[in-house]
Amino acid sequence: MALKSFVPLTPSLRHMTVLDYAEITATKPEKSLTKGIRSTGARNNEGHITTRFRGGGNKRRYRQIDFKRDKFGIPGTVKTIEYDPNRSANIALVDYVDGEKRYIIAPVGLIVGTSVLSGDTAEIKPGNAKKLKDIPVGVNIHNIEMRPGSGAKLARSAGQVATLRAKEGEYALVKLPSGEVRKIHIECLATIGQVGNVEKMNVTLGKAGKKRYKGKRPHVRGVAMNPVDHPMGGGEGRTSGGGHPVSPWGQLAKGKKTRTPKKASTKFIVERRRKK
Repeated sequence: MALKSFVPLTPSLRHMTVLDYAEITATKPEKSLTKGIRSTGARNNEGHITTRFRGGGNKRRYRQIDFKRDKFGIPGTVKTIEYDPNRSANIALVDYVDGEKRYIIAPVGLIVGTSVLSGDTAEIKPGNAKKLKDIPVGVNIHNIEMRPGSGAKLARSAGQVATLRAKEGEYALVKLPSGEVRKIHIECLATIGQVGNVEKMNVTLGKAGKKRYKGKRPHVRGVAMNPVDHPMGGGEGRTSGGGHPVSPWGQLAKGKKTRTPKKASTKFIVERRRKK
């Protein structure tokens, strides 16, 4: 999809860009594959805020996406390409020959009328899902499982693409969008191609209201608060706190390693995304 800009009749329109949604072929989702979402306002069951600066936003209905792609050997036809308010990528409604309908993440090049298939007999073309052991080295993939049968967890957002680098015994080496190279079991499923809606990353919101539609409230800096409200608050004049950036509870905000040192899956990381 291409980006569309506006004649700056108002200040907010001057830099605003939106997607033209030329690929979208349906405005309403398949009702049987949707369900409601209750807005929490980022509060837990006790009413306490667990994530700051969240709340409001437009109502959404959740689209149930088939991340497992476990209809092996059963061909399906793409009926519509649709917008999904819950993710950056577009989704495709697939009508299988046995009568079942499912949503999948729409890759680049997938259009209405295209046939998709899962399993070892599927061709190497966008939208088809195969096990890593059946995919040639060098092919671009997305929607990758981390454990066989668990459903796709990696490379699912708009424009994301991973590359199958090599196969070594029971594991394949996959270069992820972050630059990390990781071992993944060859029995894991992956979908061929790159996730669609590539231009999503270039959209400029243009006004604060667009953030509010997404359910994101104004983010207040700690140094703009009073000492009672934040460790970095207070001071005479425009002070920046004078200390290392921290959370309201004193947790270091920058530079601290967040990954658990003894995490079991660390052994599957071949090359870090941040090279030392």
